[in-house]
Amino acid sequence: MIEVEGVTHVFDGRKGKVVALSDVSVAVPANQCVTVIGRSGCGKSTLLRLIAGLLHPAAGTIRVDGKPVTGPSRDVSFMFQQSALLPWRTVLANVMLPVEIAGLERREYADRAHDLLSMVGLAGFEKRLPRELSGGMQQRVSLCRSLIRSPKVMLMDEPFSALDALTRTELSEQLQQIQQELATTIMLVTHSIEESVLLADRVVVLSPRPGRVRQIVEIDIPRPRTLGRNARTADVARISGELHDLLAPA
Repeated sequence: MIEVEGVTHVFDGRKGKVVALSDVSVAVPANQCVTVIGRSGCGKSTLLRLIAGLLHPAAGTIRVDGKPVTGPSRDVSFMFQQSALLPWRTVLANVMLPVEIAGLERREYADRAHDLLSMVGLAGFEKRLPRELSGGMQQRVSLCRSLIRSPKVMLMDEPFSALDALTRTELSEQLQQIQQELATTIMLVTHSIEESVLLADRVVVLSPRPGRVRQIVEIDIPRPRTLGRNARTADVARISGELHDLLAPA
């Protein structure tokens, strides 16, 4: 579904050019979740923006669903660290925003909006304003907004990083369930090794800048996964330890 081949990206800084990514190649099969981890400044978020068509690589090619990425696409949604909800719009109106922007018929998407809100535990909150919601609830609304147009690919840039540990775990488990039910292809940037082990089919580990693929780690723990009492503690510890070693300074 996502094919990144030999991608290099360079930023023009005040002190000269900065190579953010160098010769990165990653493939994300359809209906899988791949997470990207690495030290700060290694180009994780830049990689997502390149796939989303928000930036253009200096070298290499990127394809989504077999088509070259030349700019933003309706088949690809992007979820940021902050919920970015419009404070004057209700929960339902925020979820429906992409439909309105695209000039689509609201009635065709109304049932899906209600179904998505119900899926994330927000049935009955449709008429609330963002200020009446907790941070975790706001991110759930943002997640529904990202899914409203049934994108083939969801790109997520540390969507749960501002939340407390328990809420992060809860939302990570919920995202895992949504991904399985909706068969959406997900690429997610995170600093959390725990989150990667919980969510990913594979973890892409990037080296310090310029970001290169240091290793791709398969997560072979059966689903559904949890960090609770039914967790496969030994498997989680084994893979988490491997990822910690890969991120350790050389």
